[in-house]
Amino acid sequence: MGEPARRIDMIDTAPAFTAADVAAMNAHYEGVSTADMLRDLLTGDLAGRIALVSSFGAESAVLLHLVAGIDRTVPLVFTNTQKMFGETLAYRDALAEQLGFTDLRVYRPDPALIAARDATGLRWSYDPDGCCEIRKVEPLARALAGFDAWISGRKGFQAKTRTALPRFEHDETDGYGRLKINPLASWTKADLDDYFAEHRLPPHPLVEQGYLSIGCAPCTSKVRPGEDPRAGRWRGWDKMECGIHVTELPGEEPAF
Repeated sequence: MGEPARRIDMIDTAPAFTAADVAAMNAHYEGVSTADMLRDLLTGDLAGRIALVSSFGAESAVLLHLVAGIDRTVPLVFTNTQKMFGETLAYRDALAEQLGFTDLRVYRPDPALIAARDATGLRWSYDPDGCCEIRKVEPLARALAGFDAWISGRKGFQAKTRTALPRFEHDETDGYGRLKINPLASWTKADLDDYFAEHRLPPHPLVEQGYLSIGCAPCTSKVRPGEDPRAGRWRGWDKMECGIHVTELPGEEPAF
């Protein structure tokens, strides 16, 4: 008797999530509390397939606290652009330890890319988009390889590029089709302040100095009275996003 035909292994190249999946999730979780939604996601089908990405910035402690209350083993990703404030690095270590996260993953720029495209370390001063690409976007793409979904800390009130921010987005930045989750999309600044106070969360040490949105040191400045929270990012440039989050406004080109 001949041997049975050998079964050819197939590599699954289909996207993890489609735009239709994302639309269905936005509808399904409409009106569900942030905590209940996160618990459902982190303990359900996405368990082991999802990462939490944090900049450990001005408001990051709220989302970190919410997730830590559900699962402290969730991979926690931080991209160290090697242009960060020292205060941010210290805050990252102290807050991750305080909240009990067990899998903090730090990704840095590819040294070969830095040598080829930013040997002087000054690309931020003449090409901030290019600087963000090699120091933040590329490292995060490596960090998210193997994950089908990731959690972002963006809020709708932060800037005009985020006013219509949904809870779930279809992230195709690397062609894979991941699910991007924005649990705090509808939270206001007052909501965040109340949560900080209720749970006695430590603030980022630069907040009291007037830094309301904190990124890399060369491209972050203090926010003036009346400005939106992200006005201090890339001041003087027509730029509001680093490139990780691509948002298109009606009648405008995508903002990076």
